[in-house]
Amino acid sequence: MSEKEVNTETIASSKTDWKKIFNHKWIVKNIPFFLFLSLLAVLYIYNGHTADKLMRNISKSEKNIKELEYEYKTIKADVIYRSKASELVKAVEPLGLKEPKLPPVILNAEEKK
Repeated sequence: MSEKEVNTETIASSKTDWKKIFNHKWIVKNIPFFLFLSLLAVLYIYNGHTADKLMRNISKSEKNIKELEYEYKTIKADVIYRSKASELVKAVEPLGLKEPKLPPVILNAEEKK
């Protein structure tokens, strides 16, 4: 036998082996398993999309939280600045209110008698 004949025989025998393994009966018998694998693939893809969507929502929420934090700090600094005594005096001056120069007078009920 020549080397070509041996090689063609092994190729032919390997083709017949595959045909014996993957025949119509075997495929029909394993349809539930193939359906199960398909279901797992769909669930895996769905899980990936859900995880991506969740990550986008988390990222968006973190961005909103940072913006609100910056806004809070800005407003807090403004309130602290405006609540200083010198700023309060400037704010109420157009209303005609002035800071008293004299200390308050204490009234006693006994002095009137």
